[in-house]
Amino acid sequence: MKNIGFIGTGIMGKPMAQNLQNAGYTLHFSEHFEPAPADILGEKGIACPSLAAVAQACDVIFIMVPDTPQVEDVLFNDEYGLDKGLSAGKTVVDMSSISPMATKRFAARIEKMGAHYMDAPVSGGEVGAKAGTLSIMVGGDQAVFDRINPLFQILGKNITLVGGHGDGQTCKVANQIIVALNIEAVSEALLFAAKAGADPARVRQALMGGFASSKILEVHGERMVKGTFDPGFRIALHQKDLNLALEGARELQLNLPNTAIAQQLFSTCAALGGSQWDHSAMIRALEHMSNFSIRD
Repeated sequence: MKNIGFIGTGIMGKPMAQNLQNAGYTLHFSEHFEPAPADILGEKGIACPSLAAVAQACDVIFIMVPDTPQVEDVLFNDEYGLDKGLSAGKTVVDMSSISPMATKRFAARIEKMGAHYMDAPVSGGEVGAKAGTLSIMVGGDQAVFDRINPLFQILGKNITLVGGHGDGQTCKVANQIIVALNIEAVSEALLFAAKAGADPARVRQALMGGFASSKILEVHGERMVKGTFDPGFRIALHQKDLNLALEGARELQLNLPNTAIAQQLFSTCAALGGSQWDHSAMIRALEHMSNFSIRD
């Protein structure tokens, strides 16, 4: 696994790629869509003209792009897809957050070629990507997981083989439900406290020592109090993930009422021009509905 491909060098992908480089690996980046960031090229970063060229040069290819259509395009585009350069024994690791059903189809097509496929979405945001402390939820074969796990260990700290193809993505959808509802709960609590006349910063500090404590209260509660909503993890991406949850619920004949409410609050933020805000800005939807800001 000396040569590794990495497709997608955005908010999450770039620091993940840099962590692999810092661990001694040489990474190949496609410049088919746009030039690779200059600070990841050089001794440990090689620019390739196409996705297919990356696949030809590398034993393992990571993908970290926004949504299901982008993953499908990266994998199977008729002109430049990774599949044009894959061969038996190579491994594709999709760390994007996409549809579990589509993932099963993608895996079947890749493995029909004799290559391997793993879905390995992550949680932990930009902070976790930079620190190498991501939670990684993996779907795929045990033998392939064992071989790729040393690379996962560079990127994260909580790495779990959940099950077969698509199960990693299913776990990520469940994660995003929990995160969204926790953001909604913290938003309501701080809004209630501030409207009642209490200092939301001190309320948050007090709650951090009790049973209500959570990572969302710690990190996003501070963002809410300070009004710092630069992403982070964009509302538009969390909307995409909740769409996966709600679409899956319809297929499974489930009712996820609070997930639907969280999605509506994100939609309110988007209507206010905030689709690119950090998802902690969900509180702005509640503030808008209440005509009250906790920062006033």
